[in-house]
Order: sequence, then structure tokens, then C-alpha cells
Amino acid sequence: MTVELVARLSDAVVSAQQGAQRQLELTLTAQRQQQERAPLNLCLILDHSGSMAGEPLAMVKRAAQSLVDRLVAGDRLAVVAFDHHAKVLVPNQVVRDKETIKAKIATLEANGGTAIDHGMKLGLEQLAQGKQGTISQAFLLTDGENEHGDNKRCLDLAKLAAEYNITLNTLGFGVHWNQDVLEQIADAARGRLVFIEYAEQAIASFQSLFQHISTVDFTNAHVVLTLSNLAQLADFKPVTQVAPDTIELNYETHGTDQYTIRVGDLSATIKRTLLITLYTQPLPLGTHVIGAVQVRYDDPVRQQSGLLSERIPLTLEAVADHTPTVDPQVQQSIFTVEKYRKTQIAETKLQSGDTAGAATFLQSAARTALQMGDTEAAKVLQESATELQQQSALSESARKRTRMASKTVLSKSP
Repeated sequence: MTVELVARLSDAVVSAQQGAQRQLELTLTAQRQQQERAPLNLCLILDHSGSMAGEPLAMVKRAAQSLVDRLVAGDRLAVVAFDHHAKVLVPNQVVRDKETIKAKIATLEANGGTAIDHGMKLGLEQLAQGKQGTISQAFLLTDGENEHGDNKRCLDLAKLAAEYNITLNTLGFGVHWNQDVLEQIADAARGRLVFIEYAEQAIASFQSLFQHISTVDFTNAHVVLTLSNLAQLADFKPVTQVAPDTIELNYETHGTDQYTIRVGDLSATIKRTLLITLYTQPLPLGTHVIGAVQVRYDDPVRQQSGLLSERIPLTLEAVADHTPTVDPQVQQSIFTVEKYRKTQIAETKLQSGDTAGAATFLQSAARTALQMGDTEAAKVLQESATELQQQSALSESARKRTRMASKTVLSKSP
């Protein structure tokens, strides 16, 4: 198996002797040679606090049990439950006796408060026991605030997970969970954020996320970007993941010309797309190599690390007089980032009490979603703008639907 890396500039031509801004779109896809995947090393970290009583916990238990049925020979599983404490319900093990595991999950009862970081710590300890030669993933589900825990510790644990090549996916259940905390956890550990608004959505949400992680072929992928003295990264948020979810990415600098960006897992069926903003120096007439890019990654099937993709040069052509034309495909990525950032500005304005300003930016984000063909996101964003205009506030469910619409393409582009 190898990694296919496609690099595309928003416009590969510039006017000579003029500096320019260009967006570099990178698409990363695993190229699977045969139908095989490394075993999963999965940990379910489940909130069973008092607020989960009744149908919520019943549906979450059924959702968790449905995943047990989908695990195959060689897969590993651990289950951690937390209220204001955490406990190991199912120790990390190769899955053999599915009925016994499901019976243990069935014993969960709602009780106590919520300490997310306690559950995360125990979950990471369990995953660490089965990391060798596996794809390590966690599902962290909660319906509440971390009132008995430390949110900073949650983020620290998420960063630690990333360092140890463990992906944390977060599932917010109901409407009272802290969307900032769960999003930060998922973003830091390069996982996905899932919103389960109603109890009856739990099984489908678990299954959809499981399908996503089941497609992972490579792990611990990093983009290695080298720039010549003819180009530089933009100063403000130059690197953004566009797909499968929108995330502002950090990068590490090596010397004066090399940058490393961790992107996490790679799949043969789900493309991972980045958008990088560059500035170029004034260039003389002719073709110029402004840099190069490649991917470093691990192959858990063959237990190989530090593999490298093909190194792709980045070239610009300087002509006498050029009228900028944005590549249509890159334009879609630009729209995706615009939608996300306009929604972020709307949230900031809402927090400061500027409801009119928030509504205006949500409407603008909705128009951007329409431009990129994301009609479902446009509908959600416009509904939130209308709710703000009519009520000068947003319900908790509207806030969370808005956040999800900003991060994810809800409908495919035409």
C-alpha cells in the first residue's frame, strides 16, 4: 500500500515581478493494494452519569453492543465507564466472546456526576495495552459538562493521545454537552466530532463512525512541506484541514524552510484534504520551483513506520501580465474554510452580545454553503440566523447544529 498525494495550487500562474497569495490544496488518500486492514484497537469511553438515566443510557448500551457485533477476528476492545469516577468495564482484549462483552455492557447503570478526564485517562491506559500492530481508536461519549473534572486536562490527554498515535473521536449526546471541549479533544487527537441530538440516533451514529474508522489504512501521517526562498507561509492560520472535517491545524518548523503538519489517519475511501495559504516573492519571467511536499506515514498492517510518499515539486509560472483565475476544485476548499470561519465569527459576536452581527455572519456563511453546493448546511445556518433575529438567542440544539454545519459538508456538492 502507498499514499497518493495530489498537490494543486489555486492558480499556478502569477504576474512577473509581483508578489502573490496562493492557496495550496493537498489531497491525501491511501492506495490499498489488497483488501486487508490492521486489527482495530478500540476503546469505548462511556458516560453513565445520572443524567443518562432511562432511554439515553439504554440506547447508548445498544449502540455499543452493536459495535461488538461488527468486530472481526484479531480486533481488540476495551470499555471504560465514567461518572464522577472511572472504571474499566471490559479490559483490553482480543475479541472472542462477544456475548460476554455485551452482557457486561448491559450492566451499566446511570449514577453520579461527570468527570470526562478520568474516563479519558483510563481509556488511554487501556488502549496502550493493545497498540502494537493495530489501529488505535477511542469513542468518547458524554451528555454533560465536565463538572467533576478538569477541561485543560482533557485537552492535555488528547494531545498525549496524538503523540502516541491514538485517535480520539467524541460523541456529544443530547444538547447539554460542552461543544468547545469535545471539539478541542477531537481536533487535537485528529478524530471526529459527532452530535447525537436524540437517543434514537445513537445506534446509527455509532455505526457511521465505526464505518469511518474501519476504512483506516495508514496512521500517524504527516505532511512535510519544504519552501524555497521564493515563498513563505501566511502569518494567520495558514494551514486548515478541509475534509473530512474542517480543523485549523498547527505545524512544526524545522530550520527556515521546512514545515511538518500532523494529519493522523489515512483511508482509501475517505480523502483527507488540506488548504495551505502561501505568499510568493516577486518572480522574474519563467517557471520557478517554490517548494516540494510529501507525506510521512506508518503502515500498521506491515508494522512499518516513517514511510515516505512520492515527493511532489510545487511550481509557478511567471508571465508578463496575468489575470488571476481560481481552480474550481480549490475554490470548493476555499469556500469550505470561509463557511467555517464566518460561523466562528458569528459565535464570537453572539458571545459578546452582538446578536445582529452574529445573524449577519450566519447568513453570509449560509450563502457560502450554497455556493459550494452544501444545501443542508445552508439550511441549518440560515435557520440559526433566523432564530437569532426573532429571539435574540440561540437554543442549545441550534448552537450545536450550527457548529456541526460549520465543520462538515452535510450534503455533497453537485
